[in-house]
Amino acid sequence: MPGKTAEEMALDQKEISVAEFFEKNRHLLGFDNPAKALITVVKEGVDNALDACEEAGKLPHLKVDIEEEGKNKYSISLKDNGPGIVKEQMPSIFGKLLYGSKFHSRKQSRGQQGIGISASVLYGQLTTGKPAIITSRTDKNSPPKRFKLKIDTVQNEPEILEEEELEDGFEPGTEIKVFVEGKYLQRYHSVDEYLKQTAIANPYAHIEYSNPEGEDFDFKRAAHELPPEPKEIKPHPYGVELGVLGRMLKNTDSNKILSFLQNEFTRVGRTSAEEICRLAEVDPDKKPGKLKHSEQEGILDAMQKVKIQRPPTDCLSPIGAELIKNGLEKEIDAEFVTSSSRDPEVYRGNPFQVEVGIAYGGELEERDTEKVKVMRYANKVPLLYQASSCAITKALEKTDWKRYGLEQPGSNGTPKGPATIFVHLCSTWVPFTSESKESIARYPKIVKEIKLGLQECARDLKRHLSKKQKGKKEKRRKKIFSNYMPLVLENAVELTGEGEDLSIDPIMQRVIDEELVEKVEEGEEDE
Repeated sequence: MPGKTAEEMALDQKEISVAEFFEKNRHLLGFDNPAKALITVVKEGVDNALDACEEAGKLPHLKVDIEEEGKNKYSISLKDNGPGIVKEQMPSIFGKLLYGSKFHSRKQSRGQQGIGISASVLYGQLTTGKPAIITSRTDKNSPPKRFKLKIDTVQNEPEILEEEELEDGFEPGTEIKVFVEGKYLQRYHSVDEYLKQTAIANPYAHIEYSNPEGEDFDFKRAAHELPPEPKEIKPHPYGVELGVLGRMLKNTDSNKILSFLQNEFTRVGRTSAEEICRLAEVDPDKKPGKLKHSEQEGILDAMQKVKIQRPPTDCLSPIGAELIKNGLEKEIDAEFVTSSSRDPEVYRGNPFQVEVGIAYGGELEERDTEKVKVMRYANKVPLLYQASSCAITKALEKTDWKRYGLEQPGSNGTPKGPATIFVHLCSTWVPFTSESKESIARYPKIVKEIKLGLQECARDLKRHLSKKQKGKKEKRRKKIFSNYMPLVLENAVELTGEGEDLSIDPIMQRVIDEELVEKVEEGEEDE
């Protein structure tokens, strides 16, 4: 049988839309099994809602409702009190993949790629054939708008099935309702757990949730102020690659390479720009678009050699040690809670910050022989899957927990004990290992910084456990005195014939007083 000619094969070639690609590869977006798919849909909706509320300067109030519609079929409704969406943007935001406002923005945010919420719409129509229902209202002076839509996967465009303007009664904000195939579980990998962890990392959010079992949860806010709004920054020279530099040179409005370096990069002043041009042997007055490939390579190499300040960190919006502690105390009844927010660091020109919290004892005592519970976060979003490949897990396993009072099988591994360990990484660009955004890449600098944060909180835990152990020792000592002192006094009276009216109380009080003096002296030494 003769093979195809080049002309015949050319007829088979055609462009593939991103929607078509993810329609066939939904596992890349987190829809690889029914239980995870349910969480992913909720996760993407919650991410969008929290980001929108924070950008609008509103304390988030979210309502999540999941109802069973049939065997392994669910309706998921999520309503927020955010700024709403203008009518013209609603179809594209929910019905077009890779459509969003954050991809090119260099500041911390939950969503980045413009895939998440539209992928949830795509998954819903793929598994149930039903459209998504989106309702939004920007303010009380404008009527609510509602769309029923699907995604035209061939064109990657929204397919509007129905559009209407509603009567008053819908409060300002946005609501999305999708119908999906899924599986509801009540374990660690569950929507219940995801929302609980979200409430801990976002203690300024109020989340009401009704699960398919008819149970209602009310995660009230523990803080009444939003964290500082992160500011957008320009690229840092240390984090730019040759291809990106070439594109920037081509698209810049600057007329000279000297002004290009100052205008398009953060932390590059005139002196630094002149030094880069000198090392690269490039004329500072040359037009950026006229640079040859070799000159571009010279500029890139020179940028790595010139000493340039770290990028500003006001592009980040960390939770903060106090709010982490508040969040853990709000959701976990523990005997001891500590937290730490480390100073920002930089990887590949991208600022990042590590925050850690540890809750110990209390209601967690029942986990005494089990592995500690680890809560992993990236930009305030819980990561429930792909733990084994995550930088947080790597740092946790590299920490020697035995020296801090927790059991640890072998030379490394997840420690055991009645504790919950909270780790948060925030960055302008989190290096996820896949599009599903469940695991952080193991950059050595990130792993090292997480480990330092863990050790910082672990030292606080060790001090608590030492005091607890000392308290138990003192309690045993007092018990011994209480049990045996009466017998000693009785024998002393019998031998001497004196002291029949001798009381044990003054003697015990003296023992207690001496112990108090010892504790005061120890406290002074600690200080």
